[in-house]
Amino acid sequence: MRFMLSVLALALAATPALALPRVIASVVPVHGIVSAVMGDTGQPELLLDGSLSEHRAKFTPQQIAALGQADVVFMIGQGLEAKLSQLSGSEAVNGKRFVELALAPGVATLPIREGGAWEAHDHDHGHDHDHGHDHEGVLRFDPHVWLDPVNAKAMAATVAAALAKADPPNAAAYRANAEAFAASLAEEETRIAAELAPVRDQPYVVFHDAYQYFENRFGLSAAGSISDVSAQAPSAERLAEVRKKITDVKAKCVFREPQYDGKLVAAVVEGTGARQGVLDPLGASLTPGPDAYRQLLGNLAASLKDCLAP
Repeated sequence: MRFMLSVLALALAATPALALPRVIASVVPVHGIVSAVMGDTGQPELLLDGSLSEHRAKFTPQQIAALGQADVVFMIGQGLEAKLSQLSGSEAVNGKRFVELALAPGVATLPIREGGAWEAHDHDHGHDHDHGHDHEGVLRFDPHVWLDPVNAKAMAATVAAALAKADPPNAAAYRANAEAFAASLAEEETRIAAELAPVRDQPYVVFHDAYQYFENRFGLSAAGSISDVSAQAPSAERLAEVRKKITDVKAKCVFREPQYDGKLVAAVVEGTGARQGVLDPLGASLTPGPDAYRQLLGNLAASLKDCLAP
């Protein structure tokens, strides 16, 4: 009997553990959400460093090879990570599961704003992903959906479902982690709302039109953007329009981004009396991991408050 138990123990010890799926996340905010959902089961790989523009990043042969070996790739999609959207249907990564979180159930999308100066208006956070329109043949709606924490909760639920399908033994852990993440975001949303309440009516201008979801969630008074939703180089007409808007509304701040050269912001601000600040939608200075997404939101709130406060 003892001999049989010893043989059984050796057999179990020799049985290889089930391999965890290889998971890749496109950008730091997505990596943060996926990391929080994976928890102690493992960590995803990060494809794009936070210092790189999600709109313009290109991939090395090593990154393309990694995508081809991944079991699940999480991305925002819908044209945000332009090169990754092209790769997702290519032979280099054929057959791999790409999950576009902008299309996750429960994610509310907003239409693309046109022009450099915006008029104040309210948005309805509907769930119809087709209410946007084609923008330069690529974008159907503003793809910066992660900057609304309510959207991030919905994205986490989709991440948990995709991971559960790829790794059934850990399905319960993924679902529990997604629920805990959603609860932590509810607390963060309440804290940020209180922090930004004193500056909600202060007008400001951003470098590129990436913050509509954050503005809408927290009732902020953004007045325009130097560049459009895709961070394309602005025309002289657009720059003149934005400068006029800064003067007309007496904008307190103009925010640059660490992913782009700040010379345009400096030129637009000159002579207007507006201050310069920094907003980072991707987390260039953050350590990737399960806390990165909450830190990203907190940093945006702190930067806005610091620059807009009297």
